[in-house]
Amino acid sequence: MGELRSIDVFVVGQARRPGRYTVSSLSTLANAIFASGGPSPTGSMRHIQLKRGSTIVTDFDLYDLLLNGDKSKDVILLPEDVIYVAPVGPQIAMGGQVNVPAIYELKGATDMAEALRLAGGLSTTASGGKVFVEHIEKRRMHSVEQISLDTAGLAHPIKDGDVVNVTLISPRFENTVTLRGNVAQPGRYPWHEGMRISDLIPNREFLITTEYWKQQSAVALQAQESKGRVSSTTNEVRRNAPEINWDYAVVQRMSPQDLSTQLLPFNLGKAILNHDDTSNIALQPGDIVTVFSQADLRVPENKQTKLARLDGEFEAAGIYRAQPGQRLRDLVLQAGGLTPSAYLYGAVFTRESARVEQQGRLDMMIAQTERQVARQTAQMAQNARNSDEVTAARAVLEAQRASLDKLRQLRADGRIVLNLHPNDQTVDAIPDVTIEDGDQFFVPSRPIVVNVVGDVYNQGSFIQQPGKTVSTYLRSAGGPTRDADKGRIFVVRANGAVVSKDAASHFWSGGFESMVLMPGDSIVVPEQTNKGSLLRGVKDWSQILGNFGLAAAAINVLK
Repeated sequence: MGELRSIDVFVVGQARRPGRYTVSSLSTLANAIFASGGPSPTGSMRHIQLKRGSTIVTDFDLYDLLLNGDKSKDVILLPEDVIYVAPVGPQIAMGGQVNVPAIYELKGATDMAEALRLAGGLSTTASGGKVFVEHIEKRRMHSVEQISLDTAGLAHPIKDGDVVNVTLISPRFENTVTLRGNVAQPGRYPWHEGMRISDLIPNREFLITTEYWKQQSAVALQAQESKGRVSSTTNEVRRNAPEINWDYAVVQRMSPQDLSTQLLPFNLGKAILNHDDTSNIALQPGDIVTVFSQADLRVPENKQTKLARLDGEFEAAGIYRAQPGQRLRDLVLQAGGLTPSAYLYGAVFTRESARVEQQGRLDMMIAQTERQVARQTAQMAQNARNSDEVTAARAVLEAQRASLDKLRQLRADGRIVLNLHPNDQTVDAIPDVTIEDGDQFFVPSRPIVVNVVGDVYNQGSFIQQPGKTVSTYLRSAGGPTRDADKGRIFVVRANGAVVSKDAASHFWSGGFESMVLMPGDSIVVPEQTNKGSLLRGVKDWSQILGNFGLAAAAINVLK
């Protein structure tokens, strides 16, 4: 073996880092090129000369090494060798659907086949029919030429400055129809001559969605996990998926004449269940069939599937499916009626649509009140002339903010006050209300207490005694505190109604304090705030609770 030593070589021209390099005596031309960072953006990758004295030992094409793995022209370096990187030669751009889109340097005459080979060939999604080539004509103008990828097109010459763009194959699917919506397997399906809706949707099981089976599996898993131990979850009956709209589905089709969208509605139930030829539409390639659920399009009320919940003192409490137009009273009779201990006066009837409306109105009122607080704060800060007035303003502001904080804690429960009388104890007293999906009707057993909450000395629950009035229960709670607003005390009835002190004076000759309370009623004593405040509506809890149906929810907040 010869003695290993270091040698010096020179890298010059359009190299990325030209200069003098000390390399091993076993290094080759390729080693020195990589050590110098290779050609610069303006350097040629196809003409790299190795000069030894006045002789050009080799003209190295880096593409042979990088694209083909050919290292046959790579030679061993000797001391004082010079590696010259020439300026870049003719270039073309290969774009679109090729495997390696980039700018490539040409070497000699190049045709389309060679250009595609440099770019790694056509990608899978490339259109095999046409390629667009942009030319620069005599350095004065641009032109575009379409070339077919046939024998003649592959032999078409490519020159400096050309931009080759290989187009994408059309995303259009031939001989397919698309099924989407409330179905088990939405997607594309092969079309055949004479194909109809019943061929695309062969049976009703094809309309059971994947989400339905996922929900069913989740219920089974939950039941298995809770087996043998006390489960913290609440058992409930609910839909695993939205109900199907059997009356309406639609075929979407593009008109071949003017490319407009045509809609062909049909009755899904007649097409699938009854095999009616009128609804069983013949399909064409490219059609899109959409199946809707009752959650997608609202069907008439008499066709909606409605589930209602009956809790409490019923002979057979549970979840029932209400028939079209069925009333609350009829559903109670379907559940076997009321038990002897039922306290119909304290029944709670909630509805989801009412909850959404109540919450929206409450949020709007809170936002309006917050704007009032901001305006009042700015005005009081501007008008304050001494420290006492500033302190008073701060106290009022804190009281207003405390009232707003309590309002923000309220969440609408969707309760609808049925205005039942304490003596109503039969099913016939239930109002004639039509059932909506998600309705809940809770009838408690007869309570024995009256609640007193708010600014009293001893808030709590007191045993209800026949004939006892508001004043009696207030005395039992120690009476209102010094900070209580005695003029705005109100009563939340067990049936959800709210009676304020001002309203009671018009209906009871003895006044608000002489009003007789029933089991489950609650007396609310609000906190005193500044009488000159702009937030008199916030302070009047009875008006707020009466307008928004939040009486029962507010009791826990005020406690």
